[in-house]
Amino acid sequence: MANLVKQIMPAQDLNAIADAIAKVEQQTSGEIRVAVRQRRHRNERSLSVEELARREFHQLGMTKTKHRNGVLLFVLLEHRELFVLADEQIHGKVDAQTWQHIADNTASRFSRKEFRDGLIDAVAQVGGILAQHFPHEKGDRDELPNEVDVR
Repeated sequence: MANLVKQIMPAQDLNAIADAIAKVEQQTSGEIRVAVRQRRHRNERSLSVEELARREFHQLGMTKTKHRNGVLLFVLLEHRELFVLADEQIHGKVDAQTWQHIADNTASRFSRKEFRDGLIDAVAQVGGILAQHFPHEKGDRDELPNEVDVR
């Protein structure tokens, strides 16, 4: 784990976020992932946060869920940014302003150094949206890890 990530989000914070994901996923068939990157790599400097999030979405296997209803919360620490990216089935039901509102509120929390709580609130908001459109189904299984992906 990168040094900056360790300083800003120690292991117990990452575990609390993973626990929040597990809790909200009990109410939905949707999947939530959180990915935290310290900074852009040299070969990524020209990429926007959205482009980085799209790349990460695919690398994390989020397009392979049964209902295509996964949501990624992608954090780029160097700029204290969050980008929320939804897969095709949820994207068609929720407008981009909803995701942007969550991202803006969370980034505001980041500016106050409320990383853990900001992400836990964002997970809860995304989980509520997913539960509205994709309630938990009998026999539903957790398709993706709940742990925060840190690189």
